[in-house]
Amino acid sequence: MTDTPPDRLSLNPRSRFYDETLIRRGVGVRFKGQERTNVVEYCLSEGWIKVAAGKSLDRKGNPLTLTLKGPVEVWFEDVEGEAE
Repeated sequence: MTDTPPDRLSLNPRSRFYDETLIRRGVGVRFKGQERTNVVEYCLSEGWIKVAAGKSLDRKGNPLTLTLKGPVEVWFEDVEGEAE
């Protein structure tokens, strides 16, 4: 396995950017210098994250998301734990 996370990853199983093996490893996300735990999807090259907008749902029952733009950093949490 590689130690660099993919450019884009989603938690939605219906997305083409969903990868269960990578999600099980644990991916940490830092957005604008602050560590975020509520990220639904991210893209490094385009510089955005998607977060759930409260408890609101769309008509298909999926959570509504907001797209936030800015600097994004990601890492695998299992690699960080092995280094210590």
